[in-house]
Amino acid sequence: MSIHPTFIVVDDHPLYRQGVTTLISEELRLECVGEAGSVPEAIELLASKKPRLAIVDISLQGQSGLDLMHFIKSEYPQTLVLVVSMHEENLYGERALKAGARGFVMKHQNPGILLKAVTEVLSGRIAVSEELRERLLTGFVGGNTDPDPVSRLSDRELEVFTLIGKGYGATEIAEKLGISVKTVNAYRDHIKEKLYLPSAADLRKFAVEWTSRT
Repeated sequence: MSIHPTFIVVDDHPLYRQGVTTLISEELRLECVGEAGSVPEAIELLASKKPRLAIVDISLQGQSGLDLMHFIKSEYPQTLVLVVSMHEENLYGERALKAGARGFVMKHQNPGILLKAVTEVLSGRIAVSEELRERLLTGFVGGNTDPDPVSRLSDRELEVFTLIGKGYGATEIAEKLGISVKTVNAYRDHIKEKLYLPSAADLRKFAVEWTSRT
């Protein structure tokens, strides 16, 4: 049995998984007990290895990493979750914490930030930027007064909305998320309703403007 905390890496890019595994194993002397490229693979690892820490990306083929975080929070509360994502913290940071994550690091940040976040999470602290910490504290003190209508969207709707804002069409979004075009169109209809947008053109325009600000 390892005397060091164990961890798994869940990301659909094998080279990135390997890089994170090597970095943390060598620098922090933690033991990686497995890597996963999808939610089903991660669930198998959680059941067999019961790691202390799960390093999870938000964008996974066919499913959202947020879904996996909700599952871990419910079924494996002893496993701590640290998000390492290409998505901006101001877009997904609060959602990740609500889903059960204990920290959020963006992939383009310095490796030292990841190592520090791992250490903080394993020490029982929340590892987020000062900007997100301040925003969360402001919301706690003053109540949830976020005027951004996009906050009404579900996690999956936000994924679709963000991809629309980046210029992807329904077929491309379906391929990226591992869902059908029919499902993408259903999400688009729900988004239009929640944001009070009358047409697909209005949705695209708003999504592009919103994505460029985040």
